[in-house]
Amino acid sequence: MYRREFLQQTAVVAAGGSLLLGEPGVFAQTTSSKENTMNEKPKVVIAADPFADTLKVAIVQHLKEKGYEVTDVGENLDYYVSCPIACKMLQEKKADKAILLCGTGMGMSVIANRFPGVVASCVESVFAARMCRAINDANALCLGAMIWGNFMVCEAVDVFLTTGFTETLPQFADYLKNAKAKVEAIRGE
Repeated sequence: MYRREFLQQTAVVAAGGSLLLGEPGVFAQTTSSKENTMNEKPKVVIAADPFADTLKVAIVQHLKEKGYEVTDVGENLDYYVSCPIACKMLQEKKADKAILLCGTGMGMSVIANRFPGVVASCVESVFAARMCRAINDANALCLGAMIWGNFMVCEAVDVFLTTGFTETLPQFADYLKNAKAKVEAIRGE
């Protein structure tokens, strides 16, 4: 499938709406985050530099209220110190997902993607948080305190943690799985 065709055929309404398939007017119901409850909630590790501490506090409180097991790697650690701690936890399977916070999210993303087995996405919208899981199977969400407010960041974290790889994109599942394998092979070159 060509990239252009893929992009033209997928238009997802970020708030659990409908997925436009192929021809205009043909809709299929997507799975909402609430319907996609997993049997077991993923273990989450969170790391933040001092610039993003207030965002981290809001996310940790939100996740604990929802029943998630959350590990905070510590306070007052620069992004280049806290990020490797969280990424090693992902590699060692001590956490299933990571939430990484700094001023823009970019620094965390750059560092996290240096760790084999970590797929980090720096996002600036709830839609992108959903699609980094559905399209790229990201296991680390990078967010910037200069970009996000407490309410919307919790929405982004929720969709990141509840969206599955290829979810809402069943017609592209084979393509996405093949692409994921090819991207992972590049890491070894």
